[in-house]
Amino acid sequence: MQLRRLSPLLASPRRRLRLRSPTNPSSATMSPGAAHLATAADPDEDLCASAGASEAEVPAPAPHLPPLPVSAEERLERAWAHWRRLGSPRLLVAPMVDNSELPFRMLCRRYGADAAYTPMLHSRIFSENEKYRSMEFTTCKEDRPLFVQFCANDPDILLQAAKKVEPYCDYVDINFGCPQRIARRGNYGAFLMDNLPLVKSLVQNLAANLHVPVSVKIRVFPRLEDTLAYAKMLEEAGASLVAVHGRTRDEKDGKKFRADWDAIKAVKDALRVPVLANGNIRHMEDVKNCLEHTGADGVLSAETLLENPAVFAGFRTKEWKEDGDENGDGGLDQADLVIEYLKLCEQYPVPWRMVRSHVHKMLGDWFRVHPEVREELNKQNKLTFEWLHDMVMRLKDLGGRVPLYRKETALGQTLASSNA
Repeated sequence: MQLRRLSPLLASPRRRLRLRSPTNPSSATMSPGAAHLATAADPDEDLCASAGASEAEVPAPAPHLPPLPVSAEERLERAWAHWRRLGSPRLLVAPMVDNSELPFRMLCRRYGADAAYTPMLHSRIFSENEKYRSMEFTTCKEDRPLFVQFCANDPDILLQAAKKVEPYCDYVDINFGCPQRIARRGNYGAFLMDNLPLVKSLVQNLAANLHVPVSVKIRVFPRLEDTLAYAKMLEEAGASLVAVHGRTRDEKDGKKFRADWDAIKAVKDALRVPVLANGNIRHMEDVKNCLEHTGADGVLSAETLLENPAVFAGFRTKEWKEDGDENGDGGLDQADLVIEYLKLCEQYPVPWRMVRSHVHKMLGDWFRVHPEVREELNKQNKLTFEWLHDMVMRLKDLGGRVPLYRKETALGQTLASSNA
């Protein structure tokens, strides 16, 4: 597996980062073992690294697609042809700030994810700051299909950022769905729903100037007719794929507000490009039900994967375990997944803050049984792989294993055959 970092880190950790063009990947070979930001004030902002990591070569850039067709019909045909070339992925890792980074994407792919989004990247900072580029976006040749997601409110700045990643992804995605306060302050994400001309210009500028297709991720309006008009505008502006989170921007709590699958179905019925559904995916039965209800071309999962990255392989947490003999201990638990994740982090270094966040989320049930171990983790100012491996072993030795459960089902085979 080969690591790709947009702004490669030099061999000496004391050397300053230096940007090299992603269009010349042969000049960007680096050693993951050298990937360390000595200038970071907070140890959690350092890149995790393994002394034994082998040198990695960068993947070749993706071949450029033909120029944007003039005909709307031809553009729609190309949108579907591209989707099918990718294998028509049905199970996708959603974009999550600080939580859908390369090692986590690779873990989810290992357990059934067909495609994945990067974390949301800030287009202006990405365009201007080499340290941000180096730390926040990495990929490798096995990390495909890949959506690179940006938040933005300036078409030209967004295009500058997108140009840097287009050779290394399958879609450049625009975030029109973030409902958080920071998005309100920064005037991006779901708060651009109040400025539809700007939304349209962001999509049009990318679609007219990139060789890779443009996708968008949106939330719904309170009124269905507004949602449909919004989605159709995005398609007409040049979006080759639309992912729909079936909640409004005011419905931030996924446990309190159920996603509106009827609204997603209406969007799917109204559009002619691929549509993905996001919301209410807790296990594979939800995947099956969502695809049947909405007719969507795939589903996204976010919060559920953070707790259980093996969701798409059919594993469930105890919260969603069903009664019956066919549901049993699947021979896997979240501590096993943490060990796998840490090994991937040694191979693909990322900031320690991301590692710390994933460990907390995956071991939440264990920490409720042994809160003293969680407190030890919280007190660690500077993490190491050795300390984290020892912590997981201590949890296992303390007992109280929290298994994942697996129901034997033909759903995976059904999804696979539908992609053939």
